[in-house]
Amino acid sequence: MKSNERLLSIDALRGFDMFWIIGGDSFFKALLVAGAWSFSPMLTEQLEHAEWEGFRFYDLIFPLFLFLVGCVLPFSLAKYRDQHSDRHSAVYVRIFRRTAFLFLLGLIYGGLLKFDWDAMRYAGVLQRIAICYCIAALIFLHTNWIARLAICVFVLLGYWALIGLVQTDEAFGVFSKQGNLSGYIDRMILPGKIYETYYGFGDNEGILSTIPAVVTALLGVFAGEWLRTERSDWSKAFGLVVAGVLMLSLGLVWSIWFPIIKNIWSSSFVLVAGGWSTLLLALFYVLIDVCQYRKWAFIWVVIGVNAITIYMLKGIIDFRKISTYFLGGAANNMDVWGAPLLALGVLIAQWGLLWYLYKQKIFLRV
Repeated sequence: MKSNERLLSIDALRGFDMFWIIGGDSFFKALLVAGAWSFSPMLTEQLEHAEWEGFRFYDLIFPLFLFLVGCVLPFSLAKYRDQHSDRHSAVYVRIFRRTAFLFLLGLIYGGLLKFDWDAMRYAGVLQRIAICYCIAALIFLHTNWIARLAICVFVLLGYWALIGLVQTDEAFGVFSKQGNLSGYIDRMILPGKIYETYYGFGDNEGILSTIPAVVTALLGVFAGEWLRTERSDWSKAFGLVVAGVLMLSLGLVWSIWFPIIKNIWSSSFVLVAGGWSTLLLALFYVLIDVCQYRKWAFIWVVIGVNAITIYMLKGIIDFRKISTYFLGGAANNMDVWGAPLLALGVLIAQWGLLWYLYKQKIFLRV
C-alpha cells in the first residue's frame, strides 16, 4: 500500500458507524423487542446512551466518527499539500472552506432556516465535527507527533482540572448533571435553546466539552499516521491493538477519579472511546486491507463515502413513509415482527439512495 493511498477499511468503518445513526439502532431494538429473547434487555440497553456516568456501545458512535475524521487527515492533507507544494495557502483554504461548510450544514440541521433564533439549537454534531476537524488539521500541519502527544496530555489533564476544581453550585457535585462546569458555561453563554433531550443542564455538544473532543480527532490522526508508515501490515495492526488496549486501560483507571461521562466528554471518556475506536479500526483494517475480505464491506463503504449526505437527507426525506408505503401492508399482517420490517425498510430505502449516488459517483465532498 502506498503511504497516501486511501484505505477501504476507513470508509467501511465510517459506514458501519453511520449505519447506527441512520436507523440501525431502531431496527435492532425492534428486532430484540419482537424476539423477546433472554438477552434482549441487555442488548437493547447497549443501543441507548448511558444516562450520565458509564459507557455503552451507543456512546461510541459519535466519538468513533470524530476519530475517523482525524484518521483521514494524514492521508488527505499530506496528499493535498504535496500537490500544492508551491501554494501552501491552498491547504488552509481547503481546511477553512470545509469547516465553514460543515458548520453551516450543522446550523441548518439545527433549525437555521426556521428563523426562530430563541428555539434554535446552535450546538450540534456537525458543528463539533467542523471545529474538531479544523483544529486537528491545523495541529497536524504544524506539529510533529511528540508535540501532538503533549497537546493531548495537556488538554485532557487541563480539562480534568477545570471540571474537577470549579464548583458552580454547592448543592451539586462537580461531576453531576446540575453542577458541572461544562453545562454551566452552556447555560450562561450558549445562545438558543438547550433541549431536555440533550441532558437539560447543558448541551452534549456544548462549548467547553468541544475542547477534549479535539483530542478524539487527534487520536485518529495518530492512527492515520501509523497506517501511513512503511511498516508491515501485521505490524501496523498489532500497533493499533496495543494502542487501543492501552488507551482503554488508562481510561478505565482514570474513571475512578474522573468518571466516564459522554455528555461532558470527560477525559476518561476520550480515552475509553479512543481505545474502542482504535480496536475497531484494527479489526476492519485486518479483515479488509490485510486479509482482503472486501465483498462484505461494500454495504458499509456505500454508506461511508456519503456519510454527511445521508445524515442531512434523513432530516429532509421521510424514509419512514417510503418504508410504510411499500411494506406497511405486510407489516400489518406480521404482528410483532411488523415493526422490525418497517425499520429494515427505512434502512433499505436510505441505502438504495446512497447506492445510486455511489454508482453515479456523486459524493458530498466537505
